[in-house]
Amino acid sequence: MITFVILFVAAFCAGVQNALAGGGSFLTFPALMLTGLDARAANITSTVALFPGQITTGLAGRKNVSDLPQLSFKALFVISLIGGVLGAILLLVTPVSVFEFLIPWLVLFATFVFLWGSFFRKVKENSKPLGPIGASFAQLGISIYGGYFGGGIGILMLAALTIAGLDVRKAGATKNVLAGVMNASAVLIFLFSKDVAWTQVMIASIASIAGGQLGAFALKRVNEKILRVCIIILGFGLAIGLFMKAHGA
Repeated sequence: MITFVILFVAAFCAGVQNALAGGGSFLTFPALMLTGLDARAANITSTVALFPGQITTGLAGRKNVSDLPQLSFKALFVISLIGGVLGAILLLVTPVSVFEFLIPWLVLFATFVFLWGSFFRKVKENSKPLGPIGASFAQLGISIYGGYFGGGIGILMLAALTIAGLDVRKAGATKNVLAGVMNASAVLIFLFSKDVAWTQVMIASIASIAGGQLGAFALKRVNEKILRVCIIILGFGLAIGLFMKAHGA
């Protein structure tokens, strides 16, 4: 019961975090492992559990969803669907031991990308945003990654969408919808997987929906710099914990 309470709280916070800046699975993933799931089952279950919250959060902020300067939202929608399917299939054929080895590196990669995009990326006044071809390939890569490992897709999309020309607020709303899209295709595949823990899915889904609504409400009111710092700390902390676990520490 204690682990399920922890899961509920983690999923609620994940719903808030996904609505604001992404990275919610950084919370649900370790919480699901606490309930006894292996790494791959926890990742698959997390994707399924957070999906309803992503849909409701995306709907709540749909008015701020935007096209890129040279690439329509419809194109991003289709790219996200295709990438999510490819990533989900790739995950299902990956042995658990291989996935457990990759996880810390995936989390670390996502956190470094967000750190760079938040504080070190220099935007010149006359610099051109990422073009349609670059933005398309970036979204496809992120979508495949998202179908394979949900952790950090929001972080990666925020970085890519802002580089492509969107301000942070519009990028946040757009990535919320696209995260739901890519996960929708992955969830359809995962529904047939024996790795889904349905009790945990029910608990985490209810909590993430509630958290997502709070996050969507707070999206226009939260201090962005504080939020970004918290996400970076969380990402590095989770990566360190996963590296220690992998080495039996």
